Amino acid sequence: MTTLDVVIPVYNEERDLPRCVDRLLTELPKLFPHDFRITIADNASTDHTLQIAENLTRAHDQVRSVHLPRKGRGGALKEVWSVSDAEVLAYMDVDLSTDLRALAPLVAPLLSGHSDLAIGSRLAHGARVVRSAKREVISRCYNVLLRASLGTHITDAQCGFKAIHARAAHRLLPHVEDTGWFFDTELLVLAQRAGLRVHEVPVDWVEDPDSSVDILATALADLRGIARLRRSTPALPVTAPERVTA
Repeated sequence: MTTLDVVIPVYNEERDLPRCVDRLLTELPKLFPHDFRITIADNASTDHTLQIAENLTRAHDQVRSVHLPRKGRGGALKEVWSVSDAEVLAYMDVDLSTDLRALAPLVAPLLSGHSDLAIGSRLAHGARVVRSAKREVISRCYNVLLRASLGTHITDAQCGFKAIHARAAHRLLPHVEDTGWFFDTELLVLAQRAGLRVHEVPVDWVEDPDSSVDILATALADLRGIARLRRSTPALPVTAPERVTA
């Protein structure tokens, strides 16, 4: 069994993908003391992303690629995580905006059995973030809205730097409906409703000025997702994973 499967969901990322994978292959062996695999999850790219992903797979034993015919980061993560044989499943954005030194602290509580999910937080005490005032305000308002409307205790639901133990993933993923950007938030809300433990790691994060995320469309989709979760039952019929005891 692989210890860690790092999934990189990509859509039309032919420019950034090679740099991302090269950096991960260079830095992760120095920062993460366990074996790992990198999975490129191409979700319906229309440029040369898939070809590049397949070339990287042929060139590196630790890299594999999966092609998904439908666009959507959440759908890609759900599909890849559902069939992975790794003990811990993680994902990070292809731009690697989050400092990779946070990976070991992110994964450690999952391997020890202390937590079920772990998330990078740009709003937790100790985080260091470089981004525009507009993105900062939107992020803070969104997370305040989540806490007020859904009763979450998460400081930053949208940071693209998360990990989950496979046991927790297999229990939660069948209940996650969103296939887009709201996937992260829904996963966390369902985890809290199921009584699972979420560990937050303050991260160093630098905004990618070339990000292609449509902020308005994403915000509207998030609002629809929040409304749907408010209408759903307050608890899930999901049994918490067994704890590791010392």
